[in-house]
Amino acid sequence: MELTDYLVVAMFATFIGLLLTGYPVALCLAGTSVIFTAVGYYADLYLDTLTGVDFDYFGLSITRIYSTMANWVLVSLPMFIFMGLMLDRAGIAERLMVSAQELFGKVRGGLAITVTMIGVLLAASTGIIGASVVLLGLLSIPAMIKQGYAKTLALGTVAGAGTLGILIPPSIMLVVMADQLALSVGDLFLGAVFPGLILAGLYVIYLLAFCYLKPAAAPLSPDRRSISWKVIFDVVKNVIPPALLIVAVLGSIFKGIATVTEASGVGALFATLLAVGYKRFNLAVLKEVLVSTYSTTAYIFGILIGATCFALVLRGLGGDEFIERVLTGLPFGPYGIIAFILFCVFLLGFFLDWVEITLIILPLVAPVVSKLGLHIEGYGVVENPEMIWFLLLIAVTLQTSFLTPPVGFALFYLKGVAPSAVKLADIYRGVIPFIILQLIGMLIVGLFPQLVTWLPAVAYR
Repeated sequence: MELTDYLVVAMFATFIGLLLTGYPVALCLAGTSVIFTAVGYYADLYLDTLTGVDFDYFGLSITRIYSTMANWVLVSLPMFIFMGLMLDRAGIAERLMVSAQELFGKVRGGLAITVTMIGVLLAASTGIIGASVVLLGLLSIPAMIKQGYAKTLALGTVAGAGTLGILIPPSIMLVVMADQLALSVGDLFLGAVFPGLILAGLYVIYLLAFCYLKPAAAPLSPDRRSISWKVIFDVVKNVIPPALLIVAVLGSIFKGIATVTEASGVGALFATLLAVGYKRFNLAVLKEVLVSTYSTTAYIFGILIGATCFALVLRGLGGDEFIERVLTGLPFGPYGIIAFILFCVFLLGFFLDWVEITLIILPLVAPVVSKLGLHIEGYGVVENPEMIWFLLLIAVTLQTSFLTPPVGFALFYLKGVAPSAVKLADIYRGVIPFIILQLIGMLIVGLFPQLVTWLPAVAYR
């Protein structure tokens, strides 16, 4: 190893050390980049080692940050966040829960299946993990516990269904990934449809099988009613508004009618009109949604700025070449290297949020993956199908980061809204099967890349 390699390792170690102090991630990233700009400069000056890093990197960082903030694709982030939060205030999930649970009333585990189905619908119309988990938790956990469901089953179902929003489009994570690697957001959105539905299908299959094998964990409701046309009508009536929103946003993107940024604006307006139509809109609600949107957007962009500085200095120290040498030196072959990267992302998910992993790790490993010589079918239409497939594998893997302790955000969202009798240990036990299901979903996507590339190819023909 050369001195620059040791500096790269030291830079990562410093960042991790600063994280353990409890400082915000954005400040740890930016602070580490400042420290190692000075380290690189003085290494050049006194150790006769050419690192390529000097104090001009401060100016380069400002230029890089400006070009990042000038990206119109990123304008869609606050719009999608606003859309999701406004739909939350519109009360759509409440109406769906009340009507849909009667539809599955005679199915053992029907309430859990209802939660999963509504999780899919919320994912496709909001894409906000916190909103989905909190909504599903508030609406369904008391009802499931009252009906006699096992606590672990109820908690795991809500946490698993709530995390679907990070994968099923319009996912803000996919927007950030596309921006980082200069890929088509539309291709990623289309590519994520089947993996998201497969994951939801695995949840439903597991719930049906588990409740069949252990009926005591999911007893039928004693006051269940037969399915009637009124029940079906109520479900359809409550599904139509979010369905129209999904068609307006995703349909306009997939058909090329609007860009992602334009479609996000349409979605934000549509969600506001729904809140007005349901008489849930007032100035207090608007203020609350705007403040929450600003806070979430600032959190993501703060990390984005810090990660931009961190990546710039790391590349100056030769971090790209070091990571490429390490990965290509593994005796696994191309797909073995992919599996190793996914394993590392899974482990990092125990300690880091998807934002940090996406902004720090992806730009470092993506160049290596692009040189592995993978042959993923793009049907002559999809550009860079290998990277689209790889990013969707990462996206499915990153879903586990919301469920794995100690920093699984879905766990803490759920603990905050669960009844006082629910302990954190109950939540941990409940999410284990869903983490396994997510890993199975990742394996399916890995073995069958056409699940990712077929739909974009068909849509753009």
